[in-house]
Amino acid sequence: MLVFIASCGGTKEISTNTNPVSSKDYPYIESFHKGVRLKAKGRVEEAINAFKQCLLIRQDDDAVYFALSELELQRDNELAASDYILKAAELDPNNIWYTQELAYMYFKQQDFPKAVEQFKELTENEPSNVEWQYGYAEALVKSGEVPRAIDALNKTEDQVGINPQLSIQKYELYMSVKKEELALKEIELARENYPKDAQLIATLVDHYFDTGENEKAIVMLEALVEADPMNGRAHLALADIYRQEGKKAESYDALKKAFLAPDVTVDNKMRILININESSSVIDDEIYELLEIMVEQYPTEAKAHSINADFLLGANKEKEALVAYKMALKYDENQYPIWKQVLIMEYQAGDNEDLYVDSKACLELFPTITTVYLLNGVAANQTHRHNEAIDVLSVGYELIINDIPMEAEFCGQLGDAYFGIKDFTEGQKFYKKALEIDSRSLLLKNNYAYRLAINKVDLDLAESLIKQALNDAPGQAQFLDTYGFIFFQRGQYRESQIKFDEAFKSDSGDPKIIEHLGDAFFKIGNLDKALEFWNKTKTIKSNDLLEKKLKDKKYYAPE
Repeated sequence: MLVFIASCGGTKEISTNTNPVSSKDYPYIESFHKGVRLKAKGRVEEAINAFKQCLLIRQDDDAVYFALSELELQRDNELAASDYILKAAELDPNNIWYTQELAYMYFKQQDFPKAVEQFKELTENEPSNVEWQYGYAEALVKSGEVPRAIDALNKTEDQVGINPQLSIQKYELYMSVKKEELALKEIELARENYPKDAQLIATLVDHYFDTGENEKAIVMLEALVEADPMNGRAHLALADIYRQEGKKAESYDALKKAFLAPDVTVDNKMRILININESSSVIDDEIYELLEIMVEQYPTEAKAHSINADFLLGANKEKEALVAYKMALKYDENQYPIWKQVLIMEYQAGDNEDLYVDSKACLELFPTITTVYLLNGVAANQTHRHNEAIDVLSVGYELIINDIPMEAEFCGQLGDAYFGIKDFTEGQKFYKKALEIDSRSLLLKNNYAYRLAINKVDLDLAESLIKQALNDAPGQAQFLDTYGFIFFQRGQYRESQIKFDEAFKSDSGDPKIIEHLGDAFFKIGNLDKALEFWNKTKTIKSNDLLEKKLKDKKYYAPE
């Protein structure tokens, strides 16, 4: 209803002052025409100066004040514009365009009684002007004069006929003065002429829900989606009602239609899906259809891909989830929680090359997060970029504040890195420091023991460390494998085969354990068993050294 305000500042008819102009007024005429030309060209400041020059010559021309008012509005100087239009109206109180400007001005200034006065004059002057009738009614409403406002809208209706917007306005006015019967009558009368008008039906939906007449509201809601199939909010309301009634199929159908509707925003859809994900122990297949709709509708929206990834992860589809999370980052790389999820998933999956690349990219965006430094250091170690690992871990280590487990992790990874470049002194120094910080970490003890073993450095210390770990976690496959490897490096192949076999019985799917068991069988002279376990390893995860063993049917030591 405030649309009428938009006309404020448009071109209006300018009155001509009746006072005669003689040849002596030539400077005035010249300034006036100059102002008009400049105003037409949009040269506001110059036009204002020209019209002000007119005022220096004579002060009784309302047209000049009106022009100045319009120009001041163009540069958003409402106070000056108000002063000028008041002066113009004072000089020519019968000019209807000045009256209109005053009506708009008072309404905008929220001086509604004065706005009512001006709009009343306008409507009396031209009763068929619908815009003025609307303005008059709105000013009356703002002034608290509801009956007069209804009367003004009735007069508008006399001019334009029954109109859904007018009827809804009158409904709202009647409801504001608690005349519910008259309010409903207005809507029912309008529906006789516009039975499929969505706004009229929506008004009834709201009315019946507000008054507790839910059965009538649901009937109207179903009529609303029939009249307006793309009304997403109506479909959402129906989906919720059907869900409460236990009508699962109907609820999903309404929800799907809501997701296809353009008036339901991506954020609203996100909230619905998050609520489903958090409150449901089992995700129905129909929900994945909603996710597909989201991704199709918003292919470049990170939120659509991230919520899709959340559901895929919940369904244990880790590979698909990781792809979806990376798509989310493609369209919004500034979301650290998604980066963190991606890096953790790559770490858990052993995708070390991807982890190295992605953690490095993440560090450029979030250079103060210690976890990213640690993960990049881990990936660098696992991909044999040990010097890079030392650099990044050293920087990240300096950022640690009051986090003892994190500090131990960094020292352990620095130990790995130095072992990787064969600096065993520094490697042992950092591993010892890590164990001083966290003496109960079984993983640190195992990793330290393995590094010592693979480099044949202080195998007695390696055995002591792995025994401590196994004492606290007997039967742990990874620890048994390390113990077997220590025996292997000592040349105690039968003992190593026994330990590797124990590890294999504890975890028969670990390719490293399976390969080690094949190595031990080779060393004790059982080539058939060696080839059996090497081939078994290849079916899970191959490597260059393993391929060489199988090709030559011979054991080769790891570098």
